[in-house]
Amino acid sequence: MQHRSLTVTSLGIAQTLAWASSYYLPAMLATSMARDLGIRTPTVFLGFSLALVVSALLGPLAGKLIDRHGGRPVLAANSFVFAAGLAGLAVAQGPVGMMLAWAVLGVAMAAGLYEAAFAALVHLYGKDARGAITGITLLAGFASTVGWPLTAWLELEWGWRTACWVWAGLHLGVALPLNLLLPASPAAGAAPLEEAQAAQASSEPVSAQNASRTAVLLAFVFAVTWFISTAMAAHLPRLLQIQGVPLATALIFAGLVGPAQVAGRLLEYGLLRNIHPLVSARVAGAMHSVGALVFLAVGVPAGAVFTVLHGAGNGVLTIAKGTLPLVLFGVKEYGARQGLLMVPARFAQALSPWLFGLALDRFGGAALWFSAALGALAFAALMALRDKAAVSP
Repeated sequence: MQHRSLTVTSLGIAQTLAWASSYYLPAMLATSMARDLGIRTPTVFLGFSLALVVSALLGPLAGKLIDRHGGRPVLAANSFVFAAGLAGLAVAQGPVGMMLAWAVLGVAMAAGLYEAAFAALVHLYGKDARGAITGITLLAGFASTVGWPLTAWLELEWGWRTACWVWAGLHLGVALPLNLLLPASPAAGAAPLEEAQAAQASSEPVSAQNASRTAVLLAFVFAVTWFISTAMAAHLPRLLQIQGVPLATALIFAGLVGPAQVAGRLLEYGLLRNIHPLVSARVAGAMHSVGALVFLAVGVPAGAVFTVLHGAGNGVLTIAKGTLPLVLFGVKEYGARQGLLMVPARFAQALSPWLFGLALDRFGGAALWFSAALGALAFAALMALRDKAAVSP
């Protein structure tokens, strides 16, 4: 079988391009795009929300395709879909064309972001995919670090349409070859191992009621954590300023989130790799709420504490979205299940910037109590989860 480090590196770089050219694109281009198309900036973000809704609806189908055919053909074909959506944005002449292009990007996001990559790795490595999942999130954790400056530079030098064309070209010239480097499927000699893993997962029967309860709790946790993560990504500098942090300091504090995410993932890869994923997820699930309460109680001096705890927790929880379904349900039909579990999260993600923005407008810095309470509910749901392997003899 192909060396795992090459697989992780290839998929991690491809994921960096995928996130940078979709999730992190509107933050840099929305204003110029709206001005050129004669629409309001929120309308551009409405197109992005449409993409998230489309990705939510198609996520389970993408997972099923990866379960059946492996990650290589699905991710490689999806490079063309990413390119088509970005090209559609580049040639859009009005709101209708822009919305259609975002819808195509939504299809690409359904089969091209973390959930699809996690499913591809589980298809290849089964229960041993945890380290590989952590590896690609470490690399793709720099998507905003790479994507935002590159997109801003392209827009400044040649305009937003050229920026979209460049990203489309990168999908065809870089991401496509990288995705084609993935093993097509487990080698013939590895098939019995995969079947044995699936048999082991099913040898400890779980009642339908318990499985449904676990799925509901996981879906709730994922929805809440994606809501908080997206809300902070959209409003963190503004939130910090409302709480009295000066603009320059707020930007410095907000800039700590990215390094804290990577640090959290490095911690997961090193110290926490021998700890059950449910334990590390519980610790990470409490971090946003703890940081928010400290910030609300202490004020400006604790702003950095809040952003670091939020970032580190979010970094580990991103990995948990891949590892928890694996350890709780096993290998069988992982991709399809992952897609279903993430449907509420994608809808929450689509609504998050708008809803949290309304909360900030209405309640100011007190809106942080809302996200802290949501984080506490997610932590409670994680505490209610039980791993069958942990209680089996």
